Amino acid sequence: MASRSVPYPFQFDSTAPPSGPEDGAKTDLNMSLQNVRGRIPSIQASRLRTMFLEARKDPTKIIAHACTYDGLSSRLVEEAGFPIVFLSGYAVSSSYGLPDTGYIAMAEMCDKIQESYRQVSVPIMADGDTGYGSPMNVKRTVESFAAAGAAGVMIEDQQWPKRCGHTKGKSVVSREEAFARMQAACDARNEGRDIFILARTDALMHSWEEAMTRAQEFKRIGADAIFIEALPDRAAMKRVADELDIPVFANIIEGGRTENLSAKELAEMGYSAVAYPWTLVAAHLKGIRDALDNLKRSMTVGAPPMILSYDEVCEGVGFNKYWEREEKYKFN
Repeated sequence: MASRSVPYPFQFDSTAPPSGPEDGAKTDLNMSLQNVRGRIPSIQASRLRTMFLEARKDPTKIIAHACTYDGLSSRLVEEAGFPIVFLSGYAVSSSYGLPDTGYIAMAEMCDKIQESYRQVSVPIMADGDTGYGSPMNVKRTVESFAAAGAAGVMIEDQQWPKRCGHTKGKSVVSREEAFARMQAACDARNEGRDIFILARTDALMHSWEEAMTRAQEFKRIGADAIFIEALPDRAAMKRVADELDIPVFANIIEGGRTENLSAKELAEMGYSAVAYPWTLVAAHLKGIRDALDNLKRSMTVGAPPMILSYDEVCEGVGFNKYWEREEKYKFN
């Protein structure tokens, strides 16, 4: 497959989690988890947090990742060598044929987390939007995402219905409500199953000072990383990394409000991670539209165009693995 022919450019020291015996035998398994938070440790949350901290200390590394929207796209991202999967609200909304304007809710995101969890072995980050209500709703959202298999969750300070941070019409809640949300999210992690907390603020729409005040308080409350949405240019992005003594996260949207810098440049600035929320959505839209146009053109002249071979499609959607496993359970 073409996606596998290009190697992922950043490698991490953190290894895959240990596995037990496949034959069902009982064994004692001793493991050491790094950077654990929360009453109930999570192997995947530990892996995700360790990667963020590793990238922050090493300018040759960054968790650069395309955002996904379902089980298949998540599996393809892992197969392409990306170190994590991020189910973003924008991408997941698009899978329902909807804009990122607060149409989807917690249960639908949990379904997508579980769908992806069954497909991938890398840590899954999931977009928790505003937490879908009061701080108590935020707490339930974080608990539910962790129970569904998410290693990380992003919680933001927009008003509901929220919307993509690069589109018009967004607004943020008061500082007090934003801080209460973040406290509830961190309490959910601390009191229950460990999960990485990414705190997002859209308050740059008001001022630099407002955004940084919120970011510093999110850090004090206990967030694992900070994301200031819609930073305009290189200077602002560098300033965020310099002023916040915590892993920072960037968001690159092709044609959006933020200067389109390479992952390598962001890593050199001090960023731990960068997401690309529109890339697979744009590819999905263009690919289907082009395929439909080509199909219509072929209808009066011959056979439909071959996009991928029969074998490539079967392999891509999982038939080959299924057929291989099916052999084990054949009976007369």
